[in-house]
Amino acid sequence: MKKGSFFSRSIVRIPLIIWSLAVLYPIFWMVLGAFKSNAEIYANPWGLPESFSFGNFVDAWSNYNIDSSVFNSFIVTGLGATLTLAMAIPTSYALERMRFRGNRLLFTLYISAMMIPMVLGWIPLFFLLMQLNLLDNIFGLSIVYAISQLPFSIFVLTSFMATIPKSLEEAAAIDGMSPYGILWKIITPLSTTGIITVTIMNMIQFWNEYFMALIFLQSEGNYTLALAIDYISNETQYTNAWGTLFASLVIAIIPVIVLYAIFQRRIVKGMTEGAIKG
Repeated sequence: MKKGSFFSRSIVRIPLIIWSLAVLYPIFWMVLGAFKSNAEIYANPWGLPESFSFGNFVDAWSNYNIDSSVFNSFIVTGLGATLTLAMAIPTSYALERMRFRGNRLLFTLYISAMMIPMVLGWIPLFFLLMQLNLLDNIFGLSIVYAISQLPFSIFVLTSFMATIPKSLEEAAAIDGMSPYGILWKIITPLSTTGIITVTIMNMIQFWNEYFMALIFLQSEGNYTLALAIDYISNETQYTNAWGTLFASLVIAIIPVIVLYAIFQRRIVKGMTEGAIKG
């Protein structure tokens, strides 16, 4: 029994270990490359650096304007996540709790929007933002990000709100609380796990997004981090500044890793509970 149990566990674990190494080793190699000079990268690409120098990070931060790109990414990510919640929370509450004609149809339309490739809307959005003078504007990009993640956010939040007992709302209504008070003082606090899950997932999506930023942002001063790294990558073909490119990639992944490490348990809990409740 023990041998069979060990063998069955090994069958599951060995592929997971191989997959983990395949994912982690390129990241480890990238981090090492960020501390190497170009000469070291060419001479010994797989070895440890002779000395851990932060020169590549300084070069990426100052000479390639990574500092402003990081700031823009923080603005776009924070504003996009905030706008998404501002729209998703009341919409989810209305669709889940309020019964009106077309309620289910509207919910179905929102969920169906998750199946539509975002690429289909890029050209219309480009001309719409141009007419609204929001093209090449990080605030305009934040609005596009927020709308793009609205269906996913509503899908997750409605599953959480569906499990909240209606008796709590009825008791609050008897005490004279308005529907807005019920939403923000009762429903929202009880949906904290779902809200945190949606926020973290959206922030990671916004931080890493590239194509919409490429289309809707044109001036270098408005570049997000993804665009700045792409610019460095193109420059590297001619300057061979591989260490600077690796350093910029390390800068880009640090916030995502830190954010996920802090909220890992809540994210897993939220997705699991959302799947069960949904």
